[in-house]
Amino acid sequence: MKFSLSTNWCNRDTDSGEEIAEKALSLGFSELELGFHTTDFQVPGFKRMLDKMPVGSVHAFAPVPISAPQGYPELYSLASFDEEDRRMAHFQIVKNIRFAAEMGADSLVLHLGRVMCRGWISRFDMKRRVKRGRKMCEIARRELDSLVPELEKNGVRLGLENLPYLEGFPSEWEIAELCGEWVRPWLDTGHDFVRVSSGWRDANSPLPDNILGLHINDSNGGDDHLAPGSGKIDFAALKTVAEKASHLVFEPHPSVSADELKGGLEKIRSLWEGSR
Repeated sequence: MKFSLSTNWCNRDTDSGEEIAEKALSLGFSELELGFHTTDFQVPGFKRMLDKMPVGSVHAFAPVPISAPQGYPELYSLASFDEEDRRMAHFQIVKNIRFAAEMGADSLVLHLGRVMCRGWISRFDMKRRVKRGRKMCEIARRELDSLVPELEKNGVRLGLENLPYLEGFPSEWEIAELCGEWVRPWLDTGHDFVRVSSGWRDANSPLPDNILGLHINDSNGGDDHLAPGSGKIDFAALKTVAEKASHLVFEPHPSVSADELKGGLEKIRSLWEGSR
């Protein structure tokens, strides 16, 4: 198995893409995911390291748009009811698709956003959440279809990530409506554990079998992005899912130490490769 490291772990500590790539290499990773905190200053260094540390995936929106004060994965939403917001999302995603292809990556990870309601959605207000989500599905489906020619042209697939809150879109019951050959689910293990712990996904319900990639991180239920082994996730049970995914990306919080991260990689290797 080939494991990647999200540059979100340390790319706010240095402007050197080469330094970040060297760190990942020293910890035992064989690829990078350029996270949404990636800056234009870091890109030349990443390019110089491509022969040693290739880029497998990019997380939108990267590099950070010049109009944004900092990286954030939900700057714009393709599923928004606001036409200008959707237009900006489309523009930035096309840029990201081309950037991913330029870096040799074949996948782009995207947050589609959150279900928008007047007022707050309580964690138990499932009826309201489902109703509003149906309307967003119609919008998102049209927008995603319009991106397929660009994805196909550049050889880049789009991964729609699950999000760790009730209003996160798309949910498990919506994702199938939006996916196809060029758009597929992207599973964040920590986000999924939060959703299960909160009662938004039945732990016994199957995960999609066409997952493009995994963001690997641990969780205790109310948090996530811990190093594997630091929380309660049963990673052994995810082995079959991992074997079907094209990308296995560690996405730890910056507070995770290098030793914790290295230990987490060793744990996952022992669980998913130990019987090979």
